[in-house]
Amino acid sequence: MANPTALAKEIVRALERAGDPQRARQQQAYMKSAMPFHGVPMPRLRTLVRSILLRHHLEDASAWQRAILLLWRRASHREQRYAAVEVLLAPAYRGWIVAERLPLIEELVVAGAWWDTVDAIAINAVGAMLREEPSPTKPVLRRWAEDDDIWKRRTAILAQLKFKDATDERLLQDVIEPSLGEREFFLRKGIGWALRQYSRTSPAFVVDYVRDHADRLSPLSKREALKALLKKGVVSTVP
Repeated sequence: MANPTALAKEIVRALERAGDPQRARQQQAYMKSAMPFHGVPMPRLRTLVRSILLRHHLEDASAWQRAILLLWRRASHREQRYAAVEVLLAPAYRGWIVAERLPLIEELVVAGAWWDTVDAIAINAVGAMLREEPSPTKPVLRRWAEDDDIWKRRTAILAQLKFKDATDERLLQDVIEPSLGEREFFLRKGIGWALRQYSRTSPAFVVDYVRDHADRLSPLSKREALKALLKKGVVSTVP
């Protein structure tokens, strides 16, 4: 069984060895990140983390969470946080992504504070919690939707992105509502993305929602929400 500290150290060493300084500078500039990069492409990073996890099985949820937090809190380079997210979402440990772990998720979302980590956590981890344990998860998302932290709001908005016909429309409206008047780009973009994704399942709902909230939705949110429907000719204009 893997020791979380040893596992985290092995992952960090593997990322350091795989780094490319030139690519690292380009990544840091592109992501507007204060934290430096090693310069490891995401496909390579995922392969490294998965191969290490295959050799070192974590014994229980406590060890799994410890490994995630060691990588996250001690990160000197951004890929180490990406690796923490990969450990979080590793298929072998999906059963441990339960509502009880929402405080862990909250820490990662608030400290991550950028789309490159927050979106994967929102869509895959919080989404999994919402599917499996909707009763304890929905009230938290409704609270996060009203939080001062924009990344908790974005997480609540994106949590159902892969739900298709399992989408709770009432919840979707509830988590969008507090951010309708916000000028923050990542909230406006998140609203549009969530609606656009659901438009592929329920175009009528999204058309009606955009029409009914046309005076409050930002132009960006409306364009994003209707993008797929405009392309298909379901609608011809953006309100």
